[in-house]
Amino acid sequence: MRKFDFAVGQTNPATFPIEQVQKAAMTAIGDEFAQLTTYPGKLGHAGLRDVMAARESEREGVAVDPELITLLNGSMQAVTLSAEALTQPGDTVICEELTYSGTIGAYRTLGIDMVGLPVDEDGMRVDQLEAKLDELGEARKPKFIYALTTYQNPTGTNLSLERRHQLIEIAASRSIPIIEDNCYGDVHYDGEKPRSLYALSDYENIIYMCSLSKILAPGMRLGYIYAQPKLLETILARRHDGGGNYLAAAVVAQLYKHGLWTLTDELNESLKVKKNLVVEGIRDAADGICVSSNPSGGLFVWVRFPDDVDQEKLKRITAERGFFYASGANFHIHSKQIPYLRLAFGHVPDEDIQDGIPVLIQCLRESRTSNEKPSFTNLFH
Repeated sequence: MRKFDFAVGQTNPATFPIEQVQKAAMTAIGDEFAQLTTYPGKLGHAGLRDVMAARESEREGVAVDPELITLLNGSMQAVTLSAEALTQPGDTVICEELTYSGTIGAYRTLGIDMVGLPVDEDGMRVDQLEAKLDELGEARKPKFIYALTTYQNPTGTNLSLERRHQLIEIAASRSIPIIEDNCYGDVHYDGEKPRSLYALSDYENIIYMCSLSKILAPGMRLGYIYAQPKLLETILARRHDGGGNYLAAAVVAQLYKHGLWTLTDELNESLKVKKNLVVEGIRDAADGICVSSNPSGGLFVWVRFPDDVDQEKLKRITAERGFFYASGANFHIHSKQIPYLRLAFGHVPDEDIQDGIPVLIQCLRESRTSNEKPSFTNLFH
């Protein structure tokens, strides 16, 4: 049976730069074999930290010190390590009500009490933040605010510039750290890239995390944290792994020695084609039964369907027909059964997108318990 797998967010193997990576690996091993016999230390490969500092500086237009970057085993280690450094079991954090399932799992494992703010077309509802903080009171003051500000997973939204400034202002006024997860920030298709929080303010309590999983390959397991000295020292004090993968870092540093934007832009061109195929496929086949996002970056399309869809039936019949997706409940901090699903398109062949989306739409139709016209016209209202 043919398989249409839209469940997991991965990059496109067809555009992986095989020859460039092979050449970079040969050079890196020849130049740095001696360093491979030692431990990398808590900050990690200096050359890759230089490249990532340049990446951030060029995107954000501000100077980024590579000595304030620590390389990690993907952005998930950054998520976990920063939370371990700032919380104890039972502590409260603020996050989007809909957020990355990996973060939800990590925070649950650490015994963190997640308090969510809704998400709309402009990202986290920061306009509700102060009221939520007042409601929690001093006894439950959050240890930090976690936000996927750009091409948010799962919704694909961007936190508006007004809300970014508002978030920083509120957090600074109440001395609450912010953790900004920007792992999708360079998977960019249209318009200007939104500026990261650390570039908009001199607020020192911002922990910024980013990744190479989305612009190169998740199998490289390379991510990083950028933070000011006090917070960085707090995080590094919890690190006991001897440092990250030096070989992977050396290879990628060599690969991006003269800048990462050419390879990144090439990857993004193919991803934009895939994203458009998903969005256009839903628009052409849905006939009002559902609506989707049309993100300006990232790897996901967020789909809203009628409340009367029997989600257990939907899951069963899509699987029977070889179509796989991620349920909206996976991304709700309290696992609420919401009428949404996420489609990850980065690794899906174009022809599978074209042929697979009508399968999903037909399954949605067959899973409804009524013929009433859906009550919504957009993703969030």
